[in-house]
Amino acid sequence: MNYGNLIRIALRALSNNKFRGFLTMLGIIIGVASVISMLAIGQGSKRSIREQISEMGSNMIMIHPGNGRFGGVRMSASDMETLKLEDYQSIVREVKLIDKCSPCVNASGQVIYGANNAPTTLYGVNRDYLDIRKFSVEDGEMFTDYDIRTSAKVCVVGKTVVDNLFTKGEDPLGKTIRFDKTPFRIIGVLKSKGYNSMGQDQDDMIIAPYTTVQKRVLAITYLREIFASAVTEEASVPAIDEISAVLRQNHHIEANDEDDFNVRSQEELSSMMSSTTELMTVLLACIAGISLLVGGIGIMNIMYVSVTERTREIGLRMSIGAKGRHILFQFLIEAIIISVTGGIIGVLLGIGASLIIKYAIGWPIYIQAYSVVLSFLVCTVTGIFFGWYPAQKASNLNPIDAIRYE
Repeated sequence: MNYGNLIRIALRALSNNKFRGFLTMLGIIIGVASVISMLAIGQGSKRSIREQISEMGSNMIMIHPGNGRFGGVRMSASDMETLKLEDYQSIVREVKLIDKCSPCVNASGQVIYGANNAPTTLYGVNRDYLDIRKFSVEDGEMFTDYDIRTSAKVCVVGKTVVDNLFTKGEDPLGKTIRFDKTPFRIIGVLKSKGYNSMGQDQDDMIIAPYTTVQKRVLAITYLREIFASAVTEEASVPAIDEISAVLRQNHHIEANDEDDFNVRSQEELSSMMSSTTELMTVLLACIAGISLLVGGIGIMNIMYVSVTERTREIGLRMSIGAKGRHILFQFLIEAIIISVTGGIIGVLLGIGASLIIKYAIGWPIYIQAYSVVLSFLVCTVTGIFFGWYPAQKASNLNPIDAIRYE
């Protein structure tokens, strides 16, 4: 069997119907390009979410009050007063897998400077909070441990707060602002971090000593949250177990009783977001894969037409010695050429479309080599699968009946 001749015959047959061949390839081209670009968008979104979560502190652990029942009424977490300063101190003292830890109390309200005011959130924390949340002071300085001990009325503000209050471009350092009725002197400005993956403005905040917020703003003794960071991202889960054990002991919770606190890590959030984007990526790839199926059906359809049009040619070739397997391979090679050529064009188009989406629209894109290879292999298998039956039908034609075919 001379495969070179079969390939030349297949190419000549396709060149005689260039436009029809291109239309047949179009389904494969669109299918491959769609799969590559959809997977690139999905993987890009997944990596972008992971990066943003990492910027928030990939090894961060958040401890919140849990729901509880009092007098048969289930209270919300915000109404609970189960987290105390002693809990924070126990975590710092007893949990070995914790690197940094900060108590947290917060309040929402209006911040005022002169004639300008804006809604924002005031967070009462300690110095470790910046390291835990990956914040840094760009201008000025962070408050000191002495400020925490003396409940000093000093604060560090985010860029959004500066933009809202100091509209004439004044230097905010040293200025006194009021949060509701409490004055705070600005001693630092945080470096801008922009919006996070949940659409929250990370620069719209004021940070002050937690003792100041507890005593002078909220007049409470309990904590709203405790933030901590594990020594490594991998240590987050065992660190959560240690924290839970310490808090259950502090709160005198029996073995079968429900916790009155919740401990969550960024790894849980990352896994949840990743699984969601993974599901969306698979869904998009499946939708795009339908185009490959349609393209394969188009190949089968056009090969059937080709067999019908060339029935007399098949009969003549078989009458002068061509065997059924020669006819089979001739038409199968045509189907493979169509699918492989369409696959190559589709790969180039998919990569090009992904880059256009990245630079023109600004969406996060990540093209993985496996998606290109997989798409190309699938389109090749599609060509073989859908081209086999028409080719088999051509190889089984009776030479005499084929010559007589009108």
